[in-house]
Amino acid sequence: MSSQNRTGSRRKTITTITGLAIAGALVLTGCSPEVEKGWLPTERGTTSNSDRIMDLWVNSWIAALAVGIITWGLIVWCLVAYRRRKGTVGFPRQTSFNLPLEVFYLTIPLFMVLVFFYFTDRDQQAIDDRSQPADVVVDVRGKQWAWDFNYKSGDVIEEDVHEAGVQAHLTGNTIDKEQLPTLYLPVNKSVDLELNSRDVIHSFWVPAFLQKRDMIPGKTNYIRFTPTKEGTYDGKCAELCGEYHSEMLFRVKVVSEAEFQAHMEELKAAGNTGLLGVEYDRNPNLNEIK
Repeated sequence: MSSQNRTGSRRKTITTITGLAIAGALVLTGCSPEVEKGWLPTERGTTSNSDRIMDLWVNSWIAALAVGIITWGLIVWCLVAYRRRKGTVGFPRQTSFNLPLEVFYLTIPLFMVLVFFYFTDRDQQAIDDRSQPADVVVDVRGKQWAWDFNYKSGDVIEEDVHEAGVQAHLTGNTIDKEQLPTLYLPVNKSVDLELNSRDVIHSFWVPAFLQKRDMIPGKTNYIRFTPTKEGTYDGKCAELCGEYHSEMLFRVKVVSEAEFQAHMEELKAAGNTGLLGVEYDRNPNLNEIK
């Protein structure tokens, strides 16, 4: 066998082994729980929206990875197939245009964008659907640098009650999470969160719920979901809102309806009846905006 043939055979073997190693790594990685949920900070079934959001995220990454592999493969193939051979002189044959190829370049990316748009729009509309009244309505008001929770009377809540939160203080030691503002929600009851700001722009974010929405002064935004798994979840402001933005922390406790009603009774017994409304807002321009 000539030296050139041995070199070619060796390259082919190396390429095959490398390809199999990459494919095996991808397959083994895909078996891990972290990959199955797209490295998202939650578990399936946390809320009525978490599975939908998780599936959209993971499937989008699968599609993007498939496109990437095809694109990288074509690039490598072009580098190998059209490399300059030893002894070649002059320029290769020049092509001014290729109509079928250009139509392919236009239609395939356009089709991909439309597919992404369809699934994203479908899921977004389902997540934001507020056509039916919610079982529980909570007016969440962000303020520098804490949270107020107004529980509005309705099907589940008998009387308006409120809970005013205080700012967390980060000293470098362990945070006493029992002192953080805590939003109580009953499990398996649909919830409307009315998001308002008392001063500057904030953002309501519970990572485990996979939903985040800005709180704009003078404008009410909404998050609709049904918590389906009891537990305590960390939340924070996700918009830089001043010097102590990092201390604008809170928790969400998803509890049984009996425990939720017990907490409502505790608030009433403490004299926290009624709602903490716009009279506590600090932005002097809010009245002009409204």
